[in-house]
Amino acid sequence: MKQFGNIYLIAATSVIGGALFGFDISSMSAIISTAPYKCQFNQQGNNPDTGACQGPDDVVQGGITASMPGGSWLGALCSGFLTDRFGRKTTIQIGAIIWVIGSIIVCAAQNIPMLIVGRIINGLSVGICSAQVPVYISELSPPSKRGRFIGMQQWAITWGIAIMFFLCYGSSFIEGEAAFRLPWGLQIIPAALLFFGLMVLPESPRWLAKHDRWEEAKGVLVLVHGQGDPHSQLVAREMAEIKEAVDFERQNADVSYLELFRPKMINRTHIGIFTQVWSQLTGMNVMMYYISYIFTMTGSGDDVLLPSGIQFIINVVMTVPALIWLDRWGRRPTLLIGAFFMCLWLCVNAGLFAVYSHAPAPHQFDTAAISMVIGGKPAKAVIASTYLFVASYAPTWGPVSWTYPAELYPMRVRGKAVALATSANWAFNFALAYFVPPAFASITWKTYVLFAVFCFAMFWHTFFLFPETANKTLEEVAATFEDNGPGSIKYIGVPAWKTHNDRSIVRLERNLVSSEEKIDIEHSTTPKN
Repeated sequence: MKQFGNIYLIAATSVIGGALFGFDISSMSAIISTAPYKCQFNQQGNNPDTGACQGPDDVVQGGITASMPGGSWLGALCSGFLTDRFGRKTTIQIGAIIWVIGSIIVCAAQNIPMLIVGRIINGLSVGICSAQVPVYISELSPPSKRGRFIGMQQWAITWGIAIMFFLCYGSSFIEGEAAFRLPWGLQIIPAALLFFGLMVLPESPRWLAKHDRWEEAKGVLVLVHGQGDPHSQLVAREMAEIKEAVDFERQNADVSYLELFRPKMINRTHIGIFTQVWSQLTGMNVMMYYISYIFTMTGSGDDVLLPSGIQFIINVVMTVPALIWLDRWGRRPTLLIGAFFMCLWLCVNAGLFAVYSHAPAPHQFDTAAISMVIGGKPAKAVIASTYLFVASYAPTWGPVSWTYPAELYPMRVRGKAVALATSANWAFNFALAYFVPPAFASITWKTYVLFAVFCFAMFWHTFFLFPETANKTLEEVAATFEDNGPGSIKYIGVPAWKTHNDRSIVRLERNLVSSEEKIDIEHSTTPKN
């Protein structure tokens, strides 16, 4: 079968796996406040005053929402074994098949247990795809554009959120169960596109090389990086680096998850895990899952879906600057700026709710999670601050949290390491999805203070321990963590604040190197006896 080597096509197809996560977020956030959903899953019975269906209580709704990230945690961990055995591409296709199965069960759900089972199966798929799509793209992308292409995973998530949200909004005008079953059923379509689209794309050259399929590996590099030129200097350099890495890794075989916690590896393991953990502790996905609760608190009326949808549009639009300039900005400045501004807007919301809100009247709302009411100009300020928070997350921690972990590790552990880091994302996603409704019910505005403290902590953690990885080959990034160079720190490598974004690789990719530089490259890529 003919394979296509256009890296934009490769990235655009594979990141549909990220869109599945987005579909799931808004397929729940846009549905939980609608009457058909509440009546189908009416665990609390009818409101004694109005007779309206109340739906699940805050704890049960937290469990329904959290079931997907719970499955994703398990899927991310399993993906490490799948990707090492079957390859990056095939593993993502397995995830697509699992998504179809889960979506059928969710669409047909007759009660809360059946809904939870379907969402857990969907979560398995999201965990597999979210862990391995960044690995697949990172191993195929040219170094100077790697951030852009892996960042497309986050952009696909934002598109998935927005598309599914407005599908749900349109379906909300349908009478009866079709209001939520139709959008839940339509989730099958992108998974089918992902499965069949990957058939005409190449496998990761680094995975092929690891399995002694050298001619195929070189053919993929020539197709994707060399524009069909087998004598490309970039292809020669990458093949030499891959060969050196494979030879070294064969002397350190039998990779297991335990290797990630050995002294020479634990620093980058902790960085990858905390990149994903901090991205959850920003509170962004809480905003996505429970945005209808927040807008109900501001007195937006019964129809909170449309104003809630504005933040999803902001999320899509504000991710674009990162796709264009992330590799120019570098990873460290982007993360630091994002943490600062998110902390600011969370503090603003906490202050506004603390000063101007009051408790709702008895039976005013169907869930105890809607624990505050705020109106007038302070309510408008809360809405504006929420939008600004999303605009701060979208070009910073959103794309970088997927880009960064996939760049940190040597090839022999990359599949399992990224799977472990992504599983941490889903573990905290699960915990927060379950925790936030009871948190709003019990500690109200202090929930915002908690997330602001997390953003403050992540700023300093990033400053002292997260090195720059932009515009380096994956093998050069791995060398950053070696502790045998001048100025390096034992078990840490080059201090993070001393690493910089060097864009000289761009000239090599564009074949703008001088004759002397080409001689140096040829010398460096000559196999050593």
